[in-house]
Amino acid sequence: MNSASPAFRLVVTGGGTGGHTYPALTAVRMLQARLAAEGRSLETLWVGKADSLEERVAAGEGIAFTRVAVGKIRRSKNPVKLVSPANVADMSRVPLGVLQARRAINGFGPDVVLATGGYVAVPVGVAATRLCRVPLVVHEQTVRLGLANRTLAGAASAVAVSSDSTLPLLPEGVRKSAVVTGNPVRPEVLTGQADKAIEALGLTGFDRRLPTVYVTGGAQGSLQINTLVRELLPWLLSQANVIHQCGPDHVEDLRRAADALPRDLAARHHLTAYVGPELPDVLALADVVISRSGAGTIAELTALGKAAVLVPLATSAGNEQAHNAAHLEEAGAALALTGEVTPERLREAVSPLLADPARRTEMAAQARAQGRPDAAERLVDLVLSVAGR
Repeated sequence: MNSASPAFRLVVTGGGTGGHTYPALTAVRMLQARLAAEGRSLETLWVGKADSLEERVAAGEGIAFTRVAVGKIRRSKNPVKLVSPANVADMSRVPLGVLQARRAINGFGPDVVLATGGYVAVPVGVAATRLCRVPLVVHEQTVRLGLANRTLAGAASAVAVSSDSTLPLLPEGVRKSAVVTGNPVRPEVLTGQADKAIEALGLTGFDRRLPTVYVTGGAQGSLQINTLVRELLPWLLSQANVIHQCGPDHVEDLRRAADALPRDLAARHHLTAYVGPELPDVLALADVVISRSGAGTIAELTALGKAAVLVPLATSAGNEQAHNAAHLEEAGAALALTGEVTPERLREAVSPLLADPARRTEMAAQARAQGRPDAAERLVDLVLSVAGR
């Protein structure tokens, strides 16, 4: 390819949460790098919801962004609730979103559309396949297809899934267009160094002869996980070093609990509202991770090969976090705590991992076997293939 080659044009859609947004961003970055290595350029248009995470991410990356109307369909087993005023009002926005998406797609002229889920993907995917006749690649991050991706999968040129276990769950008509790519992980997550975490966070009181536990509930923290760990903290610190990322709303409460610790235990405890650029190094240092089981977290833990105790968010859409955790537990790649989770249950799960390095190593190996660190490359391969490039 030479510099005169036309730019590859991509429309990307998906968002609402980081689980949909960041895999899309990672794929865009990978595609840009791939094309640049061939002397070609990438032009990207992100189609999403106004005032959303995806709009902020696109702006930060210098990616052109177009807003469309979005209608959220609320799940319910009660058919009466499906025709609630809120659902009817939201559903009425979908046709407007489709028309806006058609205008954006026709005006941009993409080679392919990549949809990574979330309600905003529906009008864009429908416009691409039904009105604009542009090939569509749908990417699913979780074990089971989310509602938006289920809506689009039948008309998609290809459906990228993150796990082999997803394939038998797909409708037969969709299965033939499905490709296991994995869930894209930011490349920097794979390059962490444990010693850098010690230096960056000032963990001078950590005892490197003990295992290190990283506790996280995501950027905003998890009240459930924070409460469980607070109750176990003296015991946990007698067994391990602890880095606890608790979210900004929970710092003061947890700080008061930490202030009551004996000095020798407190030295092995690092409490923080948020872990930023040092996250890859923190993950490299961690021997055991206690966390939720969202798709992004699962992708990172398996790509790195980390022993984990997972506490799924019970209110996640379609109970997807429980499915993610159960899938890893069945493979021996994690422990899943569902239902009523007590401090004692968490202690029973964590204790053998802290006491037995061989057990940690085996679980980490099983996690790594489930991981796909090259997922972004696989997804880009699929996008280029569908576009005929």
